[in-house]
Amino acid sequence: MTTPVYRPVRVSGSLDEPLSRWLWLVKWLLVIPHLIVLAFLWLGFLVVSVVAFFAILFTERYPRPLFDFNLGVLRWSWRVSYYAYGALGTDRYPPFSLGEEPAYPARLDIAYPERLSRGLVLVKWWLLAIPHYLVVAILAGGGNAGAACAGLIGLLVLFAAVALAFTAAYPRDLFALVMGLNRWVLRVSAYAALMTDDYPPFRLDLGGPDPSEGPA
Repeated sequence: MTTPVYRPVRVSGSLDEPLSRWLWLVKWLLVIPHLIVLAFLWLGFLVVSVVAFFAILFTERYPRPLFDFNLGVLRWSWRVSYYAYGALGTDRYPPFSLGEEPAYPARLDIAYPERLSRGLVLVKWWLLAIPHYLVVAILAGGGNAGAACAGLIGLLVLFAAVALAFTAAYPRDLFALVMGLNRWVLRVSAYAALMTDDYPPFRLDLGGPDPSEGPA
């Protein structure tokens, strides 16, 4: 048995079965209330990230209330993306919540760092992350963290939607790949948002469970 590997950013998703053949056609309409709320939350996310930048620079700490808020925004975004066109992995409507929702099939957690590097905070969000930004631009297109609906992810999810329409089944291998790509995007998002000093790996961790949860 493989020992679980520690990951500061853990992203998981459980594929619900059966999935509706045609609900995906109207999910863009159903998520509009979420998108309106998230537009304001992401403005708050940016403001909080700027405040956290100076807090880390002077104290080496990310204030816990600010960290929890930004984690909540990422969680909310990931749940909406998983329901809609970032994965189409569930037909369960996402909750309006910043908190952890263990019963929902899409989950995200980021380990709170007790200390963060003052030096890294100056360069990691722009200089060090540039290689990952180039990859994420291909994977997520114009989508933001947890809300990828374009790029390679969007194309693969479109293939999944067609498969659902004609077979009422989500191809397992395709789901594993979509999860791996979303996992990459979210790891980079957490790093760029100064929430961890652990550099994101250039690696596709495929499948619904996060690698830190146990053996693949």
